[in-house]
Amino acid sequence: MPSTSELLTPTAVPAHKLVLRTLKKNDFKAVKAIMDKVYSNMEGSWSSDEYTALLRKFPEGQICIEDNGVVVAAALAIIVQYSDFGDKHTYAKITGNGKFNTHNADGDTLYGVDVFVDPEYRSLRLGRRLYDARKELCENLNLRAMVAGGRIPGYAAYANEMTPAKYVEMVRNKEITDPILTFQLSNEFHVRKIIKGYLPYDSESKAFATLLEWINVYYEEEEKLIGNQKSNVRIGIVQWQMRATSSLEDFYQQIEFFVDTVSGYKADCVLFPEFFNAPLMALTNEQSASIAIRSMAAFTEPIKSKFMELAVSYNINVIAGSMPVYEEGKLYNVSYLCRRDGTVDEQYKLHVTPDEASYWGMRGGDKLKCFDTDFGKIGILVCYDAEFPELARMLSDDGMKILFVPFWTDTKNAYQRVRICAQARAIENECYVAITGSVGNLPRVENMDIQYSQSAVFSPSDFAFPHDAIVAEATPNTEMTLIADLDLDLLKDLNSSGAVRNLRDRRKDLYSVSWVKKTERDDELLAQGEERAPRGGKRKITHVVTHLAE
Repeated sequence: MPSTSELLTPTAVPAHKLVLRTLKKNDFKAVKAIMDKVYSNMEGSWSSDEYTALLRKFPEGQICIEDNGVVVAAALAIIVQYSDFGDKHTYAKITGNGKFNTHNADGDTLYGVDVFVDPEYRSLRLGRRLYDARKELCENLNLRAMVAGGRIPGYAAYANEMTPAKYVEMVRNKEITDPILTFQLSNEFHVRKIIKGYLPYDSESKAFATLLEWINVYYEEEEKLIGNQKSNVRIGIVQWQMRATSSLEDFYQQIEFFVDTVSGYKADCVLFPEFFNAPLMALTNEQSASIAIRSMAAFTEPIKSKFMELAVSYNINVIAGSMPVYEEGKLYNVSYLCRRDGTVDEQYKLHVTPDEASYWGMRGGDKLKCFDTDFGKIGILVCYDAEFPELARMLSDDGMKILFVPFWTDTKNAYQRVRICAQARAIENECYVAITGSVGNLPRVENMDIQYSQSAVFSPSDFAFPHDAIVAEATPNTEMTLIADLDLDLLKDLNSSGAVRNLRDRRKDLYSVSWVKKTERDDELLAQGEERAPRGGKRKITHVVTHLAE
């Protein structure tokens, strides 16, 4: 029979020794074991490469709790410039599809990538400790806020009875308990909005998620004295006169005149038309149109170099219309972005017209780029490409705010196709669209002898914008420049409070647009034996933002 002292001794429990620290590379095995448990119904853990990439980019933001030397919980994060993404983003987009190249050490927001606790430890409220540590990190780094997307796994049981908004309201009013949202609300987060399609494969949440924010009340905004990204952008557009030229140097004088003129108005960029260098074709003395344009392609590299020089010396970003490029026995049409910091990038025309294919044997490129500039993200679609809405849609999904369309058209009906489609792109994608072409006649240049253009800048169609959705417009068939000021903040307001909200109201639960061409990254994943998405695009991101049952 046990003694009295033995009866009074409490049941022995294993002693805990909890330590809060940052994660290390050799913690991956323990992290993977927890994630495989927590996300057993969502394809388990991240890969070692993804884990290592996160540690390399932001080691201070990867926090864990160990018990007796074993990792039992973790919280992972990156820093982002939140205005680059806004409230309408997906988990894949803001994490760079698991590459975390969206991390910006100079950003203003701590973004919660993931929180997970070993199921055997959930009664210890380790999630609270992790969130407290994140708040401390947010304060010490002087970040404006902490933002995270939160699953609402309890919603599946109520989906036939109420909307996600009603469900969130009832959880907030403590009428319903959600295993994740209830915990987050108790940790001083508030719901900014509800996102559809944030994690498309999250069946428990019916693909809905809450966008949660915790405000750092100690945040002190640090205004840069110089170099701030502008919310008001001034663009210049050249409606180019096709005229005979005697030499390449003579042609340089023409382009420098317009760069000089537009930069004199303190413009942030200047746009030239498609094939603005066609007068040089006459200098090749070739009778065949296909041979002449290939000979003219030899001028492209020196002209690009000249534009790079002018961009730096006149302190203006130059979108150098488009020019022919002949490489590896193939003829392409390429637009160059010459930034005023001395860097250069290019966008190949993707769709060639029947005329370009039959006369010149021109081919389309195979890559679409959204460009970073010192005044925001832009896209370039050369002429015919603007008539394919999928391209602008994908650029918009990448954050494009201004779309530039250099074109060449010979007749008014051809011009109308470009113009009308450009206006549609502005409305569909809640962005500005600038178009410009060439005017005049060009003797001795077969297939480019006549031109028609009316350059313009289009906006979305809503109360904050011009009543006809035209910011500026040139006189038809007259050489001239346009200068237009574009308020990017109006685009943000449109997205949140416009009469219609095309970006927000897209039914991503019904349809999507994806890039199907295999990328270099796909080859790497295939070589590593990892799964690649069947439609050639992006590997499915299998991890989720929060998985807590507190």
